[in-house]
Amino acid sequence: MIKRIIRRLFGTHQAPQEVSIPVDVQEIDTPLSGWFRQESGELFEGFPITPQDTVLDIGCGNGPYANFCASLGAEIIVADIDADKVAAVEALLKDSAARSVTGLVTDAKPIPLKDASVNRVVAMEVLEHVEDPTQFMSELVRVAKPGSLFLLTVPDPVGEQVQKKLAPPVYFEHPNHIRIFQRDEFEQLVIDAGLIIERRTEYGFYWSIWWFFFWACKQDLSPPWHPLLNSWTSTWNMLLRTPDGPRIKKALDEVMPKSQVIVARKP
Repeated sequence: MIKRIIRRLFGTHQAPQEVSIPVDVQEIDTPLSGWFRQESGELFEGFPITPQDTVLDIGCGNGPYANFCASLGAEIIVADIDADKVAAVEALLKDSAARSVTGLVTDAKPIPLKDASVNRVVAMEVLEHVEDPTQFMSELVRVAKPGSLFLLTVPDPVGEQVQKKLAPPVYFEHPNHIRIFQRDEFEQLVIDAGLIIERRTEYGFYWSIWWFFFWACKQDLSPPWHPLLNSWTSTWNMLLRTPDGPRIKKALDEVMPKSQVIVARKP
């Protein structure tokens, strides 16, 4: 999935970017993880989107989640600290099926929305970058209506501890990953914000290994990918196409996921 990390790698000095996902991974691994369920109208399993919904995608990045929600006719609010990203996603969604599209450039201190403005909140791989997660969560809850659903993800601590041994130090410095959420800590943060957890899961063994291999390749965060990364993707897809592939993926996702996922509801 989409990951916010540094581009300042191996002596380069560029701004944070996101990974361009290999198409074949999107087609096989991503749906098996529960994402982008067009047939059921779910951005993620247990997180449905309808034309009546108002979706806040905070930390929207390049907009894949907002784009999916827009295709289902929802009202979309995209927010990010990066003005260029907000403008790019607004342009991406300009001719979409969305009821409307609003862009906000914000650090969420506070979010420039009225109380109870939205009923779907998406915050993907954002909390690990935030200086005050409690304040950030309180803002998300404030702008959400009673009954709203929240889709929240953070990196899993198992993979992050391996990353600490492999990644350049800047990977764990501001504005990148400034904290690692233990699984119980992530859950408690959501509960303390006043939300009810509806579903808790994890995904992304493929991505955990991809990143471990990435540091060995010393390439940019965009294709063409190093042969090692291409080989890993090919091997993983070959596994997923076997009869036991999905079952093995599930077991590995539980052991070393890239991300923790919580679907929660505001009472």
